[in-house]
Amino acid sequence: MSIFTGVNVVNGEKDSSMRYHNITKDDMLNGDGLRVVLWLAGCTHCCKECHNPITWDPDGGLPFDDAARQEIFDQLDKPYISGITFSGGDPLHAANRLDVRGLMKEIKTKYPDKTIWLYTGDSWEDILHYPVMKYVDVLVDGEFKVDLKDTKLLWRGSSNQRVIDVQASLKQTDPANPVLHCGDYA
Repeated sequence: MSIFTGVNVVNGEKDSSMRYHNITKDDMLNGDGLRVVLWLAGCTHCCKECHNPITWDPDGGLPFDDAARQEIFDQLDKPYISGITFSGGDPLHAANRLDVRGLMKEIKTKYPDKTIWLYTGDSWEDILHYPVMKYVDVLVDGEFKVDLKDTKLLWRGSSNQRVIDVQASLKQTDPANPVLHCGDYA
């Protein structure tokens, strides 16, 4: 497996190396509306007091296979499900990036009215040019900082993180100055 692509190559064939820990159904805590959440394995940020440190190991969890993909699609088929949230771990970890992009592309094609949220410890300014961003509707960026923790914030754990409207931000003359999806509090 190449650590740079996150793809296993066996006998010239590419195989998914993405791993996940859980698929949460009918979730109301990780984005607007009721959502399905894919909790991916692999994170190099290792934030102090992370709410999900079990997901840090890219070799942890389960291989993301056709059954997991179908479980997500079964949820997205439901009209009351608003979309999917990619979390973890970090969906943009090197072991996940290509597979996440492929899955997002498939979801956007099959479910164009469903939204895609992505949580990452990376900052918007460092990832805004990633090809995967064309599929993301809302990004929650930045590492969790325990000294900036605020349990009343919408969709994020610490005040340094931002909830970004990705598509509106990418359309701006200067996409490095992000458009926020929502305010800080309800």
